[in-house]
Parts: sequence; structure tokens; C-alpha cells
Amino acid sequence: MRAFQKTASFAVLHFCTAFSVAWAMTGSWIIGGAVALVEPAINTVVYFFHEKVWQRGEAQLPGDTLIV
Repeated sequence: MRAFQKTASFAVLHFCTAFSVAWAMTGSWIIGGAVALVEPAINTVVYFFHEKVWQRGEAQLPGDTLIV
């Protein structure tokens, strides 16, 4: 559940950031809105699975050992 909450808060922050940057660069509310819907939505899904991979990796490491 924590991973989902973290992902959701990241999504909201990312949507706002993407809209702001796209709008500032283009001056278009439509382009800003389109970028804010498409890019963060895809990135949020990728982020969720990225977190899952890291959690699995952390669970397999003994103690605080860092393997490089």
C-alpha cells in the first residue's frame, strides 16, 4: 500500500511539473495539458515498477552491504 501512496503523490507532483514546464515553454494551455497527461502517466507506471525492482533488490541484500 505504501508503494501505491508514494506513486500517487509522485504522479500529482509530476503532472503539475510537466504542465508548468510545457506551458512555460510553449505558452499553450492545450500543449501543456497534453504533455501533463501523457508523459507523467507513462512515467508514473514506470516509476511504480522501478520501485518494486529496488524493493526486491533491497530484500535480497544481507544487512547494509553495498554490492557494486
